[in-house]
Amino acid sequence: MSCCNDCINSIWFKNNYYDQYGDGLEMAQVSGIADEQTSTPLSSSNTILLRISRFNPEHDDSSQFMEFTVPYERWTTVLEAILDVKKHFDHSVAVRYSCRQATCGSCGMMINGKPRLACFTKISELNSNVVTVEPMNNFPIIRDLAVKFERLFDTHQKIKPYLIRDDSELVSDEREFLQSPEEVEQYIQFANCIKCGLCNSACPTMATDSSFVGPQALAQAYRYVADSRDKGKDSRLKIIDDSHGIWRCHFAGSCSQVCPKGVDPAMGIQLLRGYLLGFRS
Repeated sequence: MSCCNDCINSIWFKNNYYDQYGDGLEMAQVSGIADEQTSTPLSSSNTILLRISRFNPEHDDSSQFMEFTVPYERWTTVLEAILDVKKHFDHSVAVRYSCRQATCGSCGMMINGKPRLACFTKISELNSNVVTVEPMNNFPIIRDLAVKFERLFDTHQKIKPYLIRDDSELVSDEREFLQSPEEVEQYIQFANCIKCGLCNSACPTMATDSSFVGPQALAQAYRYVADSRDKGKDSRLKIIDDSHGIWRCHFAGSCSQVCPKGVDPAMGIQLLRGYLLGFRS
């Protein structure tokens, strides 16, 4: 059988050899149909020192850092580096993640001192040879990088995050609640919230007031107050008009700086105050 110079000259098959953790992979090369053998050099990688905070509240008195040297390319995310550690160094590292595309909001954590999504943060963008990952501030720690979200979900539910109307499609002849582009523009930014908790983690008031409703819930309160289809403005404003509600916010603005979806909770809080002070109707 003859072949041209452009034909495939080698075939690679994967032979898996697993160690006690299920890791390990070897490649076996089968001679190609061409006599000449070629080899493709592996791409060189940079490395960073990944420092992971380890803490189990059931057994440990304080957190400590474990350090790992991890290779990375310019597209490698912090989440990928952590999963590389889990696969090759320490399977016990606890981290929450899911979609890997900055949509689910599961992998929020402190990265080099700032609340970020690990799947949305590239190592090359940090401009540092050392990457330190810690659990988010203002959240109880489950273990290592995983935190509890009960407080965020409770405050989110408290502000009634749904349209409130006396009528509905079930009892009305109308099948749609139409809105103009201008009406949609009033709230659409705040509808992008993915409940990742980064804004609450960045909020200094959340650290000092355990009853504060938080910027995430306040921003969502404005999302529905500003929606022309909603008729529950008065009841929703009554919920947040509290010493631990909207008036507890010191307007540091750090919540808006860390949102990965471009939501501006600080602006939403100020606009809500406009309703309560009678500047908006």
